[in-house]
Amino acid sequence: MQTYCRGIRGAVIAPENSREAILAATRELLEALIAANDLQIDDIASAIFTTTPDLTAEFPAVAARELGWIDTALMCGHEMTVPGSMQRVVRVLIHWNTARPASEVVHVYLGAAAALRPERAHARDAARLPNPSATG
Repeated sequence: MQTYCRGIRGAVIAPENSREAILAATRELLEALIAANDLQIDDIASAIFTTTPDLTAEFPAVAARELGWIDTALMCGHEMTVPGSMQRVVRVLIHWNTARPASEVVHVYLGAAAALRPERAHARDAARLPNPSATG
């Protein structure tokens, strides 16, 4: 079985620039990504977190450490300031070692962050609906 390094993307909005809000939003995002992709910590090679420049109260990677990502390489950075862009966004790019094809990777955009990738939000929602052919 061949293993590939796949990228998993996700984003969430922190309700305010506080340590608690950043960590809670990041935890929610990571837990959703873990559940959607059945991630195992040992298969995560690394994760890059970015925040919009208005989030400065905590590193989002702290939430990953709190979830047990102790031996995973993590990095945090700020994004460019683009006029009119969404505020208080935490984004993540997870590098995942897996045998699954890229078409099976589930990217997660929570709440208002779904507007960043509406086609991904709809695909995720559709994946949770029952398969009509399976219900007979």
